[in-house]
Order: sequence, then C-alpha cells, then structure tokens
Amino acid sequence: MNKHGFVATVLLTSTLAACAVGPDYQRPDLSSQTLEHFARSDSSTESASAPPARDTKFWRSFNDPKLSALVARALATNNDLRVALARYDSDNALLREAKFDRYPTVTASAQVGHQRVSQDQAYGFPRSADVYGVSASASWELDLWGRVRRNVEAQRAETAARSGDLQALQISIVGEVANAYVHLRGAQERLRVARNNADNQRETLRIVNVRLNAGRDADFDAARARAQFESTASRVPVLEAQIAVDEHRLAVLTGRAPGALIAELDMPGPLPALPDRIDPDTPANLLRRRPDVAAAEERLHAATARVGVATADLFPRLTLEGMIGSFAFGGIFNSGSETNLVALGIDWSFLDIGRVRARIAASNADASGLLAQYQQTVLLALEDTENALVRYSNTHREDEHLERAAAESTRAAQLARTQFQAGTIGLYEVLDAERVQLQAQDAFADGRTRGAMIAIALYKALAGGWPQPMPSSEE
Repeated sequence: MNKHGFVATVLLTSTLAACAVGPDYQRPDLSSQTLEHFARSDSSTESASAPPARDTKFWRSFNDPKLSALVARALATNNDLRVALARYDSDNALLREAKFDRYPTVTASAQVGHQRVSQDQAYGFPRSADVYGVSASASWELDLWGRVRRNVEAQRAETAARSGDLQALQISIVGEVANAYVHLRGAQERLRVARNNADNQRETLRIVNVRLNAGRDADFDAARARAQFESTASRVPVLEAQIAVDEHRLAVLTGRAPGALIAELDMPGPLPALPDRIDPDTPANLLRRRPDVAAAEERLHAATARVGVATADLFPRLTLEGMIGSFAFGGIFNSGSETNLVALGIDWSFLDIGRVRARIAASNADASGLLAQYQQTVLLALEDTENALVRYSNTHREDEHLERAAAESTRAAQLARTQFQAGTIGLYEVLDAERVQLQAQDAFADGRTRGAMIAIALYKALAGGWPQPMPSSEE
C-alpha cells in the first residue's frame, strides 16, 4: 500500500468511526409496572422527620455501638465480600484489556545468531556468517462496523453488573449481621425471662413442699408444681444453645473463627429499639437504588451490545498492518538491510454466513431472556418491598399489645402468689397465672426480636446499608 492509499484508509476510518452495527441499548419502560406510591405504605408515617430509607448506614438507627462495630468488621473482613471484590476487579481488568483493542497492537523482536551453510550452497561466498535482525510491527483493526466498540460496551456493562452484585452482597452481609445480632440479643432476653420464671416457679414449688410437709397440700399439687417448673427450666439449655449458634454466626460473618466472639458477646445487652418511622420513598426511586435491579439491567445492556458484536461479522474485518526492521549478515543496520511493510488485510466470513447468522440469533435470544429476567427482578424487588412494608406497618401495634400483656401477666402472677399464701385461692390458679406470665413475657421478647428483624428486612428491601457508592468501571 502506498502513502496515498494509507491516507485514504485513515480518512475512511475516521468517516465511519461513528458507525456501529447492531441495536443501541434503550432502557426498558417500566411505567406499566411502577405505581406512584407503594400500595402498603402508610402515608401518615412519611414525614420530614422520618429517617431516609436510602441511609447508607441504616444500622445506626438502632443506636447500638456493638452492632455498628460488628457491621464495620464484616464489611472489612468478610470472606464472601472479598471473593465478590476479586470478581469485580477481574471484570474491570478485562474491561481494560478490551479497550486496548481500539488501538494498534505493537510488537518488537530481535535476533542474533551464527549461520554456517554447506559448500554446495555457498556458491563462492563465505560459508559462515553472523546473522542480525531487529524489527517492529503494528497491527490495527479498523473498527468500521463497531465490533470493537460494541465489545467494549458489553464488557463495561458486565463490569457495572458485577459492581451491582458486590453492592447487593454488601447489603446482604450487613442485613445478616444485623439479623444475627438482633436474634442473639432476643435469645438472651428470652433466656433471662425463662430463668426469672423458673426462679419464681421454684419458689412456688418450695412453698407447696412446705405445705405438703405440714399436711396442708396433697402430693398431687407438688407434682403439678414440679412439672411446671421442669417445663420452664427445659427452655434454658435450648436458648443457651441458640445464643452460642448466633455468636458463631457473627464471628464467621466478620471473618473470624466461630469461637472468637464468645467472651465479647456473652454479656447480655438490650434489644435494639425499633425506629419510629421508615420512609419508603417511591417505587421509581427504589428501583434506581436497588443494586440487583441495576445489575440485571447492565446484563441486559451487555447482551444487547453483543448482538452488535455478532452482527459485525456480516461485514469484512479490515486490519492495517505495518512492519519496519533490519536484517543483515555480518552487521546490523548496514546499507541495504532495511525492510518494511504496509498492508491492508481483509477477513470476511461471507462463506460462513450460516454460522454468523446463528450467532446473531443466539445473541438476540440471550438479550430477550435477560430482558425477561430484568423485568422479573423489578417485580420481585417491588414484591419484596410491599411485603416488608405490610409487616412493618403492624409491628408497633403488635409490640404495644405484647408489652401490655407481659405487664398485666406479671401483675396477675404476683397477686396469685400473694393470695395463695393467704389461702384465698388454690394452687391451680397460681400455676395458671405463672404459665400465662411466662408465655406473655416470652412472646413480648420474641415480638421485639421479630420487629427489629422486620425493620432490617425493610431496610434491605429499600436498598439501604451499603458502605460506599457503587464502584464505577474505569473509563
């Protein structure tokens, strides 16, 4: 190729640089699936004082320093997060590699050696000679149809999707830490309730035994009192085991051995208080925040771009190649040893058009499937949020009823014991009051635990809880 041909090729490349075959990505229209407000949101709770659901550190609303410390450890040392970060870094490296396809590939080589030929081949020239060679070559695909650009676009979208996966996993890990911690504190509170009630029932059993020895009560009463005490005492080892399981889970979530946090967490602590309000924002804003939705959309974007990569094979692939070097016997860079080459290569799969069209069809099918997957992800995100909202909207009312029931049952049990000692009521009434007291206090502790976990589930559904913005792919 002469100089004028080279210039013409460059001008043609510049003219067609904006051309890229295949469909341009268009964000799917979700207006038919997204309402203006959540169906289950309580408008009375949406106020300026409500903490935003998009709070990037939602666990702070529980005002528990120990929980905040555990979350910070998990985000820094959790092994699943380290795996996800490594996958994101790998995709980002592949994106950088894909971008290099937009530029010439330059290689260089050099050689030095000694050559000896047979006398019949020498033809009167020296049979031995030193051989020297040095060359540099460049190869550049002229991206006339956008194959390279579509490939970069697809890899950039894949990297963004991996970033969304990382962000979604961060939310999941934070939620799991918060759930395990709340469950631990709830189990510790239920253990306290069981032990206190066992102490009260032990005292009732002691009184019955005293009255039995004095001939005032029958052995039947002592058996009933002993049975109730043993039933209550049986709760203690079960709850102790549950506490140990929660401690092990928190240790592993923070990247440590299962027994590493026993000394730190064995001391009981209060259950985290429920936030007064959680503003769910709007469905449209939720879908913009949810990293799983963002990841599904980016994968759809990548599949759309790959349709263009496959379509580009319908057109000739042009490659501009050049080489300059020196090859000589006896000394390098001698006069006349220069060599150079400029060539335009054409690779066209027109004889394999069936396979090309099959790949295009497969790419289109992949894009259609990922569109359906994206739409399903959107629906699941909305369903997840609606479910969390309806559960959370009733949590405070349930908590109020359970608190009053626990208080009244405690008062009733105290009155029953007093009247029993005074002889105005029988043992059956005392045992029944103590049974109701245990059930009510345990239900209150369990309800507060479930309420906190429901609040955590709502924060997760509303995409709160990631420690930093979603990492962006390198430009």
